[in-house]
Amino acid sequence: PVCSMGNSTSRLYSTLARTLSSSAVSQHQDCLEQPDSAQRDPIDPKDLLEECQIVLQKRPPRFQRNFVDLKKNAASNHRPIRVMQWNILAQALGEGKDNFVQCPMEALKWEERKCLILEEILAYKPDILCLQEVDHYFDTFEPLLSRLGYQCTFFPKPWSPCLDVEQNNGPDGCALFFLKDRFELINSVNIRLTAMKLKTNQVAIAQTLKCNETGRLFCIAVTHLKARTGWERFRSAQGCDLLQNLKSITQGAKIPLIICGDFNAEPTEEVYREFSNSSLNLNSAYKLLSPDGQSEPPYTTWKIRPSGECRHTLDYIWYSQHALNVNSALGLLTEEQIGPNRLPSFNYPSDHLSLVCDFSFNQDPDRLL
Repeated sequence: PVCSMGNSTSRLYSTLARTLSSSAVSQHQDCLEQPDSAQRDPIDPKDLLEECQIVLQKRPPRFQRNFVDLKKNAASNHRPIRVMQWNILAQALGEGKDNFVQCPMEALKWEERKCLILEEILAYKPDILCLQEVDHYFDTFEPLLSRLGYQCTFFPKPWSPCLDVEQNNGPDGCALFFLKDRFELINSVNIRLTAMKLKTNQVAIAQTLKCNETGRLFCIAVTHLKARTGWERFRSAQGCDLLQNLKSITQGAKIPLIICGDFNAEPTEEVYREFSNSSLNLNSAYKLLSPDGQSEPPYTTWKIRPSGECRHTLDYIWYSQHALNVNSALGLLTEEQIGPNRLPSFNYPSDHLSLVCDFSFNQDPDRLL
């Protein structure tokens, strides 16, 4: 039998327990109840992955994606920093607003979809995880990832569209997670983006971290800019505001910077050019996968809505190219893997692909500024 969870107590696989067979849950009976977040016991990622796979046993297996080695310089003596960027698709939007006409509602069931999301995160083991459209932060991602050793931060949108959906789970927003054994938090800023001097519904989180191994400081930021055609100038203004904030936080690029986000903007848009030409000396990591190192991938999101097929490059990992090297990047899913019904699907939980890069510090960053 499944033990009583009590009143707002956290527990091992709290979010998975409802979907597991009672025998699977009973194996972890001793771990299921914890009085509060400060006393949560660590959990083994292998155990959590096993639990996810039990829930997903009737679904097709995960797609295989390979890392592409991009190292040009001599190998660093230090472990790289793995950064994962992903718009995971808010549950309320997936079920209630996004109209994925080729995706069966069955594929969007949260009890299983959350396990697909967790499986993807556990497969790539990021040191830093940047997510957008998170509407299950408090009941899923924070309880589980904190027990996997991550420090967790969430900043919801002020007027999330999720709240318009019946039986929603609260607002969606950006979330940032980093492994506490690898980094120390020096500073954290929640930014509500402005456009034309007006506060907007879009947000960012920027954190200055110290790498425990090297002692080096760097800033990691996550954001999600305004969606939809016709809002290009608005996105451009939001991007300018974010860059201004980051210039201040990084003391004008003295502190290396990594920015992850769903920019809702193709590389042809003004906001992309602003980031490319910024005084922060940024480059987009996924350009390095192209033969000439100058072209973005052909898509990072691919879905079918009533209006037709939407195949766009909207998601990016920007980095300080004078201070950081991209050692490798995770290849994207092929059209064949994605399949004719596109995303999301029984195989893949979001309409956006996850991006993952391994970074190392340049030995002499000032020389290249």
